[in-house]
Amino acid sequence: MKDNDKSQDLNVNEAQPEYDVRYTYADYLQWDDDVRRELIDGVPYLMAAPSFRHQEILINLILLFGNFLKGKQCKVLAAPLDVRLNPDTFDDTVVQPDIIIICDRSIIDDTGCKGVPDMVVEILSPSTTRYDKTLKFNTYLRAGIREYWIIDPNDETLAVHILKDSNYITHAYANDEAVPVYVLEGCTIDLKEVFEE
Repeated sequence: MKDNDKSQDLNVNEAQPEYDVRYTYADYLQWDDDVRRELIDGVPYLMAAPSFRHQEILINLILLFGNFLKGKQCKVLAAPLDVRLNPDTFDDTVVQPDIIIICDRSIIDDTGCKGVPDMVVEILSPSTTRYDKTLKFNTYLRAGIREYWIIDPNDETLAVHILKDSNYITHAYANDEAVPVYVLEGCTIDLKEVFEE
C-alpha cells in the first residue's frame, strides 16, 4: 500500500480496514466523499453496495417487524443509519447494521442512534461474511446488544445470538421455521416470508 494514498489499493467490495490510524466520530463526520464506511474501535472499514437479494430480504423483514411494531414503543430502522455504540466515552465506533430495533426512543435523533440498540440484524454477502461473524459479532457483544441476527441468503438460514451473562447464546433456524424475537414479546418471524422472492 502506498504511503501517500492509502485508500488507492482498497477493494471497495471487501470489508477491510482503510487506514492504520485511529479515528473518532468527529473525524467520521469530516469524510464527505460519499464512500460508505463503518468505524470500529477507531478503524474505518469500507462497505460494499448490497445485492438485489440482500435488499429483497431486508425489505421483507422490515415489513414484518414494521407491521408488528405499529403503534408500539419500539421502532424498526434500516441502513444506512449511523449507530454510535460508545458516544459517551471514546465515540470511536459507528456501525450501520442492516436493521436496527430500538425501544428507548431517547437514543434516536436526527443523526441516527446515540447508544446501544436492543437488536440488530446483518444480512451476509460474500464480502462481509467473516466481518459480520467475527469483528461485528464481538463489537455487538461488547456493546451489550441484547439480540443479534445473522441472515445467510445463500442457504436461507438464520443464526440468532441472545445476550446472557455477557455472552451470546446462539440458536440456528432454517428457512421453514418460525423464529421468536427475544426482545419483542409476542413477536414471531416466519422465515418463509423473510426469504420469499
